Amino acid sequence: MELYLFPQLGWFACVLGAANKQVLWAVLGTMAYIAFHVWNLDQPRRSLRLLTRALIYGVVVDTLIVHLVGYLDFQDPWPSAYLSPVWMWVLWVLVATTINGSLSWLRGRPVLGAICGPMSYEAGIRMGAGAWPPGGQTIGFILVGVVWAIAIPLFFYWDRTPIEHGLVKNP
Repeated sequence: MELYLFPQLGWFACVLGAANKQVLWAVLGTMAYIAFHVWNLDQPRRSLRLLTRALIYGVVVDTLIVHLVGYLDFQDPWPSAYLSPVWMWVLWVLVATTINGSLSWLRGRPVLGAICGPMSYEAGIRMGAGAWPPGGQTIGFILVGVVWAIAIPLFFYWDRTPIEHGLVKNP
């Protein structure tokens, strides 16, 4: 069961928390929703595998974009200056919780993932949670688009819930 309002609230809480360098309560609240979501599933173990893989993927790609190529800068870099921030980790997991619910319409449409992902980053940046480097917005936007064009089909592959089951469980 996915409560459609909570993923959006989690996104706003984490982004606004990062913009104000106050992520603790946003991260804890969003993690509480994620735990509630998993606890209410018929097959929580399978979902935890997806969420873990999404977490690893997100940490790796965001860290690479920030540190290897330098096309993204996040506010509130806790827990480490060498990794993407924890609030972004939570957002990657949050997205994975919606793969068979509010994001099920992206199944088979990686191009839309390549558009929606960067738009979400841009919205977060405009709210003060991060920044593109000077003159690097276009390349950063493209890099994030590639990351999300890969992420969405990969999350569906990792989940492997037949579309009929996902949509029936998440009307």
